[in-house]
Amino acid sequence: MIETLEPSIRQIMNPLTEALPLEQAMAKLVQPDRAGAEVIAIVERIVEEPFVAERPALIAGLWLYVDDLERSHGVSQSIDDATGSFWHGIMHRREGDFSNSHYWFGKTGLHAAMSQIECPCIEGGYDGHQFVDLVEAEHLARQASEGLVACQRHEWSTLLNSCARP
Repeated sequence: MIETLEPSIRQIMNPLTEALPLEQAMAKLVQPDRAGAEVIAIVERIVEEPFVAERPALIAGLWLYVDDLERSHGVSQSIDDATGSFWHGIMHRREGDFSNSHYWFGKTGLHAAMSQIECPCIEGGYDGHQFVDLVEAEHLARQASEGLVACQRHEWSTLLNSCARP
């Protein structure tokens, strides 16, 4: 799945995806714990890369990749545009604050990346609000379908790609 990332970000993320492949990242829909110190340290190095350091939206996404919701939140709330709201909505969904996630998806509007997200679990194409509702229902039922986890990964990679493009 990592091959779907833009070459510019794929190369920079190589050490991270070797330590934590995309097929293993973000394995829970609601994540109370961040990844281990090894992958956190890799992201700390990656965010210092000039290509990444000048793109806060990439940084917000990288912190989500390793489930460091607090750091992702700090970055995404400082991005005052649809992309920042999109990352912010994802972050709140992943922490289980579903009403706040809906608020941020409301501020996101129709982000260009949304039309590129493939999620068979959502009828009629990707919709952030509908995805939040599906995750909340599974969270309350103490389930996590592989379909929604795959959708979460595709959502992340699609938005990250849009942030990596010039």
